[in-house]
Amino acid sequence: MGTSLQAADKPNFIFILCDDLGYGDVKCLNPEGKIATPNMDRIAREGVIFTDAHTPSSVCTPTRYGTLTGRYNWRTKLQKGVLGGLSPHLIAPDRLTVASMLKAQGYHTACIGKWHLGMDWVLKKDQSVSEMTIESRQQAWSVDFTQPATNGPNRVGFDSYFGISASLDMVPYCFIQNDRVTAQPTEDRELEMVHGEGSKFTRKGPAAPGFTGYEVLPTFADKAEALIQERAEAAKTGHPFFIYLPLTAPHTPILPNSEWRGKSGLNAYGDFVMETDAIVGRVLKALDDQGLAQNTVVILTSDNGCSPSANYPELLAKGHNPSGKLRGHKADIYEGGHRVPFLVRWPAKVQAGQSTAQLTCLTDFMATAADIVGASLPETAAEDSFSFLPALLGQKEASMRQSLVHHSIGGHFAIREGKWKLALCPGSGGWSEPRPGKEAKGAPAFQLFDLEKDLSEQTNLQDQHPEIVASLKMKLEQIVADGRSTLGSKQSNDAEIDLLKKNTVGKAKKAK
Repeated sequence: MGTSLQAADKPNFIFILCDDLGYGDVKCLNPEGKIATPNMDRIAREGVIFTDAHTPSSVCTPTRYGTLTGRYNWRTKLQKGVLGGLSPHLIAPDRLTVASMLKAQGYHTACIGKWHLGMDWVLKKDQSVSEMTIESRQQAWSVDFTQPATNGPNRVGFDSYFGISASLDMVPYCFIQNDRVTAQPTEDRELEMVHGEGSKFTRKGPAAPGFTGYEVLPTFADKAEALIQERAEAAKTGHPFFIYLPLTAPHTPILPNSEWRGKSGLNAYGDFVMETDAIVGRVLKALDDQGLAQNTVVILTSDNGCSPSANYPELLAKGHNPSGKLRGHKADIYEGGHRVPFLVRWPAKVQAGQSTAQLTCLTDFMATAADIVGASLPETAAEDSFSFLPALLGQKEASMRQSLVHHSIGGHFAIREGKWKLALCPGSGGWSEPRPGKEAKGAPAFQLFDLEKDLSEQTNLQDQHPEIVASLKMKLEQIVADGRSTLGSKQSNDAEIDLLKKNTVGKAKKAK
């Protein structure tokens, strides 16, 4: 594209992935919001706001897969839902990831935070765990935690890893360093789900003595600060770093530490968002302190929309909507499920104070990072990744990304092209109303929205524009069949095409 930079200009990368942070939770994106987010706002003020950025899925695991591989999750066997904390690996060990690509370019690569992409634990004799779903209570003690796990972050390109295996409301409740737990999870217990409520708890299972959940966010910040300090001199002499920092907040359990309780004036969720913002501030300060801010690309985003666990009724009553003007929330095919904050700062190359409406997906990080460092991506990788470097550099030409496939927790699809969005389901496809199977009798099988005129997706135009419905359906079928949405050779095999059509086009035809 003519935008690649010289090797001497290779920046550091820090990719901060919040967990369940809504588009309307960030003040610079939602001035009417009631939560102060000064550090996220700083990234926006000193960089670029992407107003039309999306996750490839409306839930955790599939978005993380897409972010690290540049490939839609539904091209794997994960067709709906999320993995558990004990699930085996989802990323194939030989698949190129952002980490392995940058490592080959001389980067030090580190993952600090929530993994949620599976790793291969050693199971006890005659025990099993669920592969594509969250483990059951009976399976919670199936793992021999004295043994190292394999095919985790270190296997797919990360030099170091410190974090937890999945969401903080899933077992095991302990930290993991590289391939081993840092303390044996010998206790059988749960964590409180929301601070101060005391009536709801996380899944019960293996927990390390003393592990409460409150320490997780501060610990991740400590580790990120330490790594930035440790790698600073090397970064200044041509040996840059990539830190993938997937935070656990503000996802449940909603556990703001004492200094943040009551700060938002809303509820525990509002307080937790403020604490999450403070963690972002600690990362920015570490870069400032080490003199690395100028040539570090910082990306701040979320893995999907806000969860209903935030207590929408309580927040709305106090004037705050985590989804802003968007319909729906986490898990949904509606915009509130997958349109997310996406803020990028790179002072050395990117003009501050910009905003772009370029259609963007988290899968695009792979192609963008490769574009920046001048790496060539093989045709067997990054099948759904388009570089947004031109948008970062303020160039007016359109990005190669013209369309985007959305995916809900239940495996329902939508496709976006220009102002049009076609959802191949009659309702939310997720957790908001109308939920799957609960739609009004006789409801249209598809939903077509003009997002320029109807961002809140209130008016279904499918009966007024059958030609657009047909065109978008054909486009989706082609993206599925080709095995990639970028230019290049077709990569899918017959089995993959059959599986994907069963979950996309097949459903649509059946719904006619």
